[in-house]
Amino acid sequence: MTTSVHGYGPALARLPAVPLAALGALVLGAAAGVLVDPSSAVNSPWYPTGCGLLLAIGLYGSTYGIDTAALRGDVRGVAAVVTVGVVLKAALISAVMVAAFGRPEYLVLGVAVAQIDPLSVAALGRADRVSERARSLLAAWAAFDDPMTVLLTLYLAGWAYHAAGHRGVPSVASGGTAGYLVGLGWNAALLAVVALLWWAGRRLLRARHVPPGTGPLATSLGGLLIVATLLVAAVRMLMPAVAGAGLVVRAAALARPVARAVTCAFLAASLLLGLFLARGVALLPGLLLGATAFAAQAVVALLVLPLFVRGLDRRDRTALGLGQQNGITAVLLALTLERDFPGTVRIVGPAVLTVNVLHLASRYVSGRVARPARPRVPGGPSQPAARPPRPPHRTPRPPAATATGAGAGAGERPVAD
Repeated sequence: MTTSVHGYGPALARLPAVPLAALGALVLGAAAGVLVDPSSAVNSPWYPTGCGLLLAIGLYGSTYGIDTAALRGDVRGVAAVVTVGVVLKAALISAVMVAAFGRPEYLVLGVAVAQIDPLSVAALGRADRVSERARSLLAAWAAFDDPMTVLLTLYLAGWAYHAAGHRGVPSVASGGTAGYLVGLGWNAALLAVVALLWWAGRRLLRARHVPPGTGPLATSLGGLLIVATLLVAAVRMLMPAVAGAGLVVRAAALARPVARAVTCAFLAASLLLGLFLARGVALLPGLLLGATAFAAQAVVALLVLPLFVRGLDRRDRTALGLGQQNGITAVLLALTLERDFPGTVRIVGPAVLTVNVLHLASRYVSGRVARPARPRVPGGPSQPAARPPRPPHRTPRPPAATATGAGAGAGERPVAD
């Protein structure tokens, strides 16, 4: 769930091929789900921690893949897409779902699919017609909207849980507004400890005359710190701290392990998703949820974002409007919410498929429309434009004679033009 970035690109650039393996894991999980009922696992004590661990890996990978140097020149645009863009998209999707079905718990569904999968950014990065600024904006949008949607989920889950008639506190929430503020404090504390340990470890490497970004020692220290952070975050659901750690704990030696960990998390999430989908899907809510998520991205990118980000041309706005694609974060949020809101996976599963199909279809149509037309010859079929005639061949001129007669025989005159 990460993108190819400057300095960390070689290991992370291979992730766009992962969806093929994820599709196989989904089919395998669906086949196993026919024989095994996953509902018993949902009520086990390790289920929230396991989903939290997979979600933490995905969040770390999303922010780890951000090219921070490319984003410093457009701070206003980045701030707009990760605040106004994310919140407005989630609000639009949730409003449509609650209005259509009259169930307040559907509020969390809009948040679950409001983020953009960074794999779509990798595909957009290969498009010649999109400016570097649009690529950077969508990369920031895709990376930062994951922790933002997780924050919204943790905050809104408690309200939706009580509005649906349940008692107590959901497993993904921390006890109302007071608990939410306490959770933010724990996130800040964890991130501060991680940053301090990473700074101390780099100082230690420099004292041992070891380049801090390479070598087995850097990999070991960074890997241990990341694993400890992910485990603590999974147990306590401290996901914002994990997202911040992805911006702090960075080294070239960690790029390949991070890419592999994100791949494994995506495959595991796809396998779990197949287990639940084997027991049935909610097709109509899923189709509406996916179509609304895709439309919300287009509305925000085409109508709202230009109010905050100046200078985007029509092609850039169109590319941002068609950038909606769901992946690992939507799947993991659905799996995490399944315990408190049964049936979430049955809706989010077909919604993810709907979003991705609309994304691919719209990109194909957009590419066909934007392709320049071939000129037509009067009275004949379309043909490529004729190439301009080549200039006539000229024989190279021999060197002129020098003062000593070199290049010309005695009594000969130099060749003139």
